[in-house]
Amino acid sequence: MVIDFRLRPPFGDYVKLGMYTNKERCRSYASNIGRELAPSIAEESMELLLKDMDDNGIDIGVATGRVEHFAGGMSNDNVIRLTETYPGRFFGFAGLNPLDWRWSLREIHRTVVDGPLKGVVLEPGAVRPPMYGDDALLYPLYAECEKYDIPVMVMLGGNAGPNVDYSFPRIIHKIASDFPTVKFIVSHGGWPWVQAVLGVCFVQQNIYLSPDLYIFNHPGWQDYVTAAHTYMRKRILYASAYPFLPLECVHNFRTLFKPEVLPDLMYHNAAALLGLEA
Repeated sequence: MVIDFRLRPPFGDYVKLGMYTNKERCRSYASNIGRELAPSIAEESMELLLKDMDDNGIDIGVATGRVEHFAGGMSNDNVIRLTETYPGRFFGFAGLNPLDWRWSLREIHRTVVDGPLKGVVLEPGAVRPPMYGDDALLYPLYAECEKYDIPVMVMLGGNAGPNVDYSFPRIIHKIASDFPTVKFIVSHGGWPWVQAVLGVCFVQQNIYLSPDLYIFNHPGWQDYVTAAHTYMRKRILYASAYPFLPLECVHNFRTLFKPEVLPDLMYHNAAALLGLEA
């Protein structure tokens, strides 16, 4: 069993975002690991994507809402519709608006507490004006997620803000220590601050890392691998960042690790966060 923890299919408003409209960018990421642009990306076809998932052994994809992102959005209602159209194949995280904590509190209840979604996602560095993930305005949202045991994905890494300061590991260290029972998932794995974020994870046990495309041929990838074989074995999540990488990258991922850790990285850690192993 394999769960891809960052898979944005050609469905709903995803196809209007830069990840689909700028296919040359996707092609360049794929070529970086010796892969071609997937036909399902080129043709924006759900039918081809599902075949892609079957052919590459991807059982479940996790899709995320996107609210107030400078480059466009994916509504939570669209994410819910995806999970209902393809039950058991996709699970969703609700996008929250960092600029409007009152709306976001209502959305947590509507889509997660009383709805079908499994967690929430914040991309504070991508709103305008940009925010840091430890901004006090976000604390009511973290507190509500702590109250209801809701996992929180925070985009900290890659192009998570106007500059790399918005991914600095001090941010996740502060919020994870202030809310020690919340399971925080760092999408993009905190890259390029790889050693620093892994150092934070060593002392802060409620942080999960999803390095996604940055574990492939990017500086610091070896450190993710080293950590996954030791203290991060239960807290690294496999993710393709599709459509930035084709689903075939799952085979590249397998070559990086000892066989005995792969079931945790590729299924069990994600399944526990999604409540599939309860």
